[in-house]
Amino acid sequence: MKKQSGFTVIEILVVVVVFVLAGTFFMQQASQIDRVDRDRQRKTAINAFHFSLWEVYYKANGSYPRKIDAKVLPSVDPALFKDPNGIAVGTQSSDYHYDGLTCEGEACKSYILRAELEAEDDFIVSSNR
Repeated sequence: MKKQSGFTVIEILVVVVVFVLAGTFFMQQASQIDRVDRDRQRKTAINAFHFSLWEVYYKANGSYPRKIDAKVLPSVDPALFKDPNGIAVGTQSSDYHYDGLTCEGEACKSYILRAELEAEDDFIVSSNR
C-alpha cells in the first residue's frame, strides 16, 4: 500500500482560519493607529492656534479675533487650518471649532478652541482670560 503525503482538508481549513483571524486583528490595530494619529494631528493644530492667539495675536492687538484663518494667524502653518479630512476651520463640518467670546465688533475678550477627536473626548483649549 502506498503512503500518500499532503495536507488534509481540515488542516488547510485550520490554516485559513488562523490567517483570517490574524488579518482581522491586524486591520483593527491599523485602524486604531490611524485614528490615534489623526487625533494627534488635531491636537497639534489646536495647540498651534492657541499659542499663536495667546503669544502673538493678543500681544499685538490686546484682544482675540472673532474668527480665525491663515490671514488672521500668519504665524501658524497654513496647512494646519484644515483638519485631517481636508475641511477648513470655521466650516460647519470641520473637526476644528473656534468661538470668540464676549465680542465687540471683531475684538473678543476670550475664546474657546475645540477639536472633535475620534479615539477620545473632544480636545478643548480656552484663553483663560
